Amino acid sequence: MTKAFARTLRRKKVMSSDGKVIGQLKNIIIDVGSGQVINLIVKPDAAFDTSHYKLDDDCMLIPFEAVKDIKDYIVVDRYMLR
Repeated sequence: MTKAFARTLRRKKVMSSDGKVIGQLKNIIIDVGSGQVINLIVKPDAAFDTSHYKLDDDCMLIPFEAVKDIKDYIVVDRYMLR
């Protein structure tokens, strides 16, 4: 995967690999010791069913390992989300 600055990720839409819009990136969680991104914090789209996903208040926590590509959208593997 290519490198991306955090400021370029701000407010990007997050989409599953099957084309469903999940929501908008709100923040990221990193391990300050290693600098690795652990989770994406995503504000889910109103039409997206979050009932089977890990939530923190009103946001979804998406493991960074699920990220497949970052371009116009952040594309995540929907099978790794749960």
